[in-house]
Amino acid sequence: MKVVDILRVKGGTLFTVSPDEPLKASLAIMAERDIGSLVVMEHGELVGMLTFREVIQAVVKNGGEVGSTIVRTVMDDHPLTCTPETEIDEVRRMMLGRHARYMPVMNGRTLMGVISFYDVAKAVVDSQDFENRMLKAYIRDWPVEENSAEAEPKL
Repeated sequence: MKVVDILRVKGGTLFTVSPDEPLKASLAIMAERDIGSLVVMEHGELVGMLTFREVIQAVVKNGGEVGSTIVRTVMDDHPLTCTPETEIDEVRRMMLGRHARYMPVMNGRTLMGVISFYDVAKAVVDSQDFENRMLKAYIRDWPVEENSAEAEPKL
């Protein structure tokens, strides 16, 4: 299974923000849309990711206040990325290695979408469920020999 398979099911809705946007406005978007990340875009290019992790760190650092903080000062400016053709097992390893919960999917310089650790876990579970159903169906349909006594080995 590849990242493109997740994007096909998930759809192409993207939520982006400018790096010079006030953090407070970005938080409002995240809360309103019930999302944990925003892609930070500047001049049509991916320049970072803003996730709840960076937001929490910024608020704690600022004494519990958002204040006049802008996105650029708190975003992850080197987010982990993958391509639509990246295998899901590789994405899992990458995300686990960096403790990343969100990953932009890039096709060259074009942003194709964002996948979350949840998306990856769901895809893996769905794939395993399908495989289990197929194996169980195969076992149920296993051909049975008519004379089972003849099929048993003689000692």
